[in-house]
Amino acid sequence: MTELAPLGATPKRIVVAISGASGAVYGVRLLQVLREMPGVQTHLTVSEAGWLNVRQELDMPRSAVEALADQVYPVHDIGAALASGSFQCDGMVIAPCSMRTLAAVAHGLSDNLITRAADVMLKERRRLILMVRETPLNLAHLRNMTSVTEMGGIIFPPVPAFYQKPQSIAEMVDHTVSRVVDLLGLSQAPSPRWTGL
Repeated sequence: MTELAPLGATPKRIVVAISGASGAVYGVRLLQVLREMPGVQTHLTVSEAGWLNVRQELDMPRSAVEALADQVYPVHDIGAALASGSFQCDGMVIAPCSMRTLAAVAHGLSDNLITRAADVMLKERRRLILMVRETPLNLAHLRNMTSVTEMGGIIFPPVPAFYQKPQSIAEMVDHTVSRVVDLLGLSQAPSPRWTGL
């Protein structure tokens, strides 16, 4: 972990959370992209199921993922800085976001640091992006997505785009992560932009 710079010297603080849905690659790739951006500071928290998916899907050790963030917080540390609205930050992405995490955010159940930090983002009117991962969707899922949207959150399913003719899964992941980076108000996305036919 690197020493945190004063807020005035750091234009963007971004919270990244990885929950237990399939798609841990989105959270890890987002951390990698943000790490390469000057003036961006990342704060990471991962659920227990999220760590299981990192190991299962990416075969990455926990230490390698933690090394991508400027600051790491245990998911059960409800007293961490992220749990307070006084912690100044510019956005939060839950990548991926499980249906359990979505439900907790939709109903204001701040039962771990991921859902508490998300609740803080909503109450402070800050950018919250949920990369929800499930299919097919039942009515509870859809209603929870509606609730979060009505509260100001952004529901962003990581749906691959094919109009740029991706040649690999990595290219599809990069395109999705680039879209999220755009939503955070950052400009140095790794994928080319659509310029028309």
